[in-house]
Amino acid sequence: MKGIIFALLVTITAPFSALASSTTSGITTTGYTETKYPIVLVHGLFGFDSIAGLDYFYGIPQALTRSGAKVFVAQVSATNSSELRGEQLLQQVRWVLAVTGAQKVNLIGHSHGSPTARYVASVAPQYIASVTSVGGVNKGSEFADTVRSTFPPGSAGEALAVSAANALSGLISVLSGGSQLAQDPLASLTSLTTEGLRKFNQKYPEGVPATRCGEGDYRAANGVYYYSWSGSQTVTNVADISDPVLFATGLFFSEPNDGLVGRCSTHLGKVIRSDYRMNHLDEVNQVFGLHDLFETDPVTLYRQHANRLKRQGL
Repeated sequence: MKGIIFALLVTITAPFSALASSTTSGITTTGYTETKYPIVLVHGLFGFDSIAGLDYFYGIPQALTRSGAKVFVAQVSATNSSELRGEQLLQQVRWVLAVTGAQKVNLIGHSHGSPTARYVASVAPQYIASVTSVGGVNKGSEFADTVRSTFPPGSAGEALAVSAANALSGLISVLSGGSQLAQDPLASLTSLTTEGLRKFNQKYPEGVPATRCGEGDYRAANGVYYYSWSGSQTVTNVADISDPVLFATGLFFSEPNDGLVGRCSTHLGKVIRSDYRMNHLDEVNQVFGLHDLFETDPVTLYRQHANRLKRQGL
């Protein structure tokens, strides 16, 4: 979900990029983020690894590698079901293991990247040390529910929306070099609804809280460790023109949210925090690193989490 808003705003927010250099950009603490296993970052809906040198996880891979981490950015379908995206991710995980000689990887998934990563950990836990959900859609999105109900199956509105989504996802795929990846906007929308995640969680329950807003197993029966964090604000920086968009989408929710995912839906495994003053784009240091000046820099959260994984022996 984050990707479609980002794609629409990239051009007009470019002048702000010079104002948004990360406060952690110069940190090179040797070994601070040097996890035992490589880190694989997984993008969300309408996401990408990199387009024209612009990273989806803005400045984050660089910050992690500077202090010791081995980081890979997955490229899966911009739009498709969690399971199909998961199969694509599984192939890339196997490739990472082959080229690094590592036995496992640490997966960090944003938005739709969370159920994508969870699928891999559920079907191939022998390859996964940990799964971390960042603003993850783990119990569905009320905004996705609204979109699905607004454009009923078979309606003219659905056909128009699908055409637009196909055009956008196709453009993203071409620009990011992933044009061979299958795209299916309806499959992704269905996957992200409350009903879609209910069915998904029945098949792949690891780390999912038993209560509405609780915590799940820190270490699940499959041996994988699960973590999560997220924001719960929609307006975070007056210079960030994505804030009005996320404020508007946030009105569709009945609980605090980041503009595209409700706070409780983001909970998975050990909840680090789910009330950062961040919106859905801030969670991956977008747009161009603009975020609440009184909140922790998003890049710092990823560095701290890499250090957490290191201390855990992961």
